[in-house]
Amino acid sequence: MGKVVLLLGDDISTDIIYPGRFMATVLPSETPQFAFADSVEFNKQLKAGEIPPGSVIVAGKNFGCGSSREQAASCLKGPDLVVVARHFARIFLQNSINLGMRTVICPDIEAEQGDELEIGADKVTNKTSGKSYAIVALPKSRQAIIDAGGLIPYTRQRILQEKK
Repeated sequence: MGKVVLLLGDDISTDIIYPGRFMATVLPSETPQFAFADSVEFNKQLKAGEIPPGSVIVAGKNFGCGSSREQAASCLKGPDLVVVARHFARIFLQNSINLGMRTVICPDIEAEQGDELEIGADKVTNKTSGKSYAIVALPKSRQAIIDAGGLIPYTRQRILQEKK
């Protein structure tokens, strides 16, 4: 279960998630400090460790549109944030899968900041409102990458299995 710590609308670009002026920083261990850098208060809370792992960002349609920068996903993976959105931009979604980040497609999600969400295999339940919303499941092959912790750990597992 996670608390909604940020509520966003439609068309949230990678520039909002990870501003382009920080593109020289590419290490996943360093990118989280620049997550939502222009949302000063939220960024400050992230950097201070005030937002617990598993906290949820809820967004509308087309989350992660814009450039293909992987840092937009890695800056959210670092603090272990979950993104529940009505729809994700294709490249952002693939980047997040490759990094093993929890992204949930929930076309009808309704939540407010501070709501408690329980994310199950097939639905998101807003414990605050008592309503549940269906999830669009990822294909099994993509979910397997997330479950392994990302594309590199997934590939490593596959190679080791083949050697047996």
